[in-house]
Amino acid sequence: MRIAVIGGTGYAGAHIVNEALARGHEVTSVARSAPAEPIEGLRQVRASVLDTTAVAEAVRGSDAVVFSVPGRGEMSGKVRPAVSELLAALDPGVRLGVIGGAGGSLVAPGGPRLIDGDFPEQARAEAEEAIGVLEDLQADTTGRDWFYVHPAAGFGAWVPGERTGHYRVGGDVLVSDADGNSFISGADLAVAVLDELERPVHQRERFTVGY
Repeated sequence: MRIAVIGGTGYAGAHIVNEALARGHEVTSVARSAPAEPIEGLRQVRASVLDTTAVAEAVRGSDAVVFSVPGRGEMSGKVRPAVSELLAALDPGVRLGVIGGAGGSLVAPGGPRLIDGDFPEQARAEAEEAIGVLEDLQADTTGRDWFYVHPAAGFGAWVPGERTGHYRVGGDVLVSDADGNSFISGADLAVAVLDELERPVHQRERFTVGY
C-alpha cells in the first residue's frame, strides 16, 4: 500500500511511519522538518500542511493519507481548515485517516464527552479544534472514505510506553482499564492505525483506542 503521513516527524506521525515501513508499505512523510536521522525506504517531502498545493502534490498517487498534526502552538486554529482543504484536494478513492484527540470521545455510552467534564483548560482549544475536524468529516457529503481516531486520554511524548502489538477499540467511548486509567503508547496507536488501513472496519466512522 502507498501511504502518506502528513506530520510524519511528529510524535504520532513518526510512529505511524515506522509501523508502516516495518509492514512493507511504500511510505511518504510530509512535514516541515526532516527526521532527526535518515530512515531507509522513506520518501520525505518538506512542506507545510498549510500549503495545500504542495501537500496535494506530495501525496498524489497514495492509496491512503493519514493526517497527524495537532492544533497547538502556531497551528492553533489552522488544522480544521487544513483538513477540509486536504479532503477536497485528494484524488477520488484515496482514504483519509485523521489522528484526533481524546477530548471528543465519550466517557460513557451516550455521553457526555471527555471535554465536557474536568478537562485541562490549556488543552481545551486544541481539543475543540479536533472535534471540529470530526464534525466536518461527519458532515461531508462526497462519500469519500475516512476514519478518525481518538487516542486514550494518556497519549503523547510525555507517556511514551512501548510497542506491545495489543490495544482495545471502544467505538466512540474512551477506552479505560479496570482502574479507570486511559493510556495508549505511540507505537500501539500506530499498530491500530495500520490495522485499520490494511483491514478497514471503521469506514466513515470514528473510533477510540486504548489498553
